[in-house]
Amino acid sequence: MQEKKELLICSTPYLKFATVYSDTDVTLKACILYFHGGGLLYGQRDDLPPLHIERMTKAGYVIVSYDYPLAPAAKLDMILDDVCSSIAHYVEHPGLYCEGELPFYLWGRSAGAYLCLLAAAQGDLPTAPKGILSYYGYGFLCDNWFQMPSDYYCSLPPVDASYLSNAGTDIRASGGLETHYSIYVYARQTGCWRSLIYEGREKYFYLDYTLRTCISLPCPLFCAHSTNDPDVPYAEYLELCSRFNPRQFIAAGSTHDFDRDEKNPFTQRLLEESLAFLLDT
Repeated sequence: MQEKKELLICSTPYLKFATVYSDTDVTLKACILYFHGGGLLYGQRDDLPPLHIERMTKAGYVIVSYDYPLAPAAKLDMILDDVCSSIAHYVEHPGLYCEGELPFYLWGRSAGAYLCLLAAAQGDLPTAPKGILSYYGYGFLCDNWFQMPSDYYCSLPPVDASYLSNAGTDIRASGGLETHYSIYVYARQTGCWRSLIYEGREKYFYLDYTLRTCISLPCPLFCAHSTNDPDVPYAEYLELCSRFNPRQFIAAGSTHDFDRDEKNPFTQRLLEESLAFLLDT
């Protein structure tokens, strides 16, 4: 039977929660610590499709989906510190999440995958994960795509800077599509994405918040991407593969988060291959 519980992790500088999914009828193998996508500007921890939760938990994996603070109120230093503290919290308090001390994996979609990769690459975690599942993730490895107007987003109706007020000034961990997606569209239409998520010298952005200086990861990697991704270019995926030699999954199509469509045949195959990766590591 599938079980879901909410945990309050801490109360400063915002109320930080985790949602824990498990199946009480199976023998548990490991925990998967999940971080959602949304360009660091929108999204929420409960964005996993039901199919993903069902397949992973029935296979014996506990999924822990975490909050993290969103830009522009929070910048990358705070966001990454928060993600690392969530991982450390699981390592230090496994009994709050599940019975026994289970090994853990990291799993992220889009910006969540970026945060997982960066957290692992920095080497500051108390224990290295057994592996990382990166669904259409990135490491800001290729030039221009993230700092220039995006052709895809420029094809959408223009978003005015006034929409930035939707984000407010308080630190928050949830930004819905109806209120916060427009902020990301604005960021990509104008090429100002980096300035909304990072404050500081350009040099230190590339040193501290990209994977350009990372030559290896402390664990195996699984990378999935679609061939004509309009959001994160396929070239970014190829560069990840060139650097870290992951197990690869390629979906034909032009949808960024292609797996949100549970009936897409690529979604079924993606989950099957993700589970195979978990079993092999």
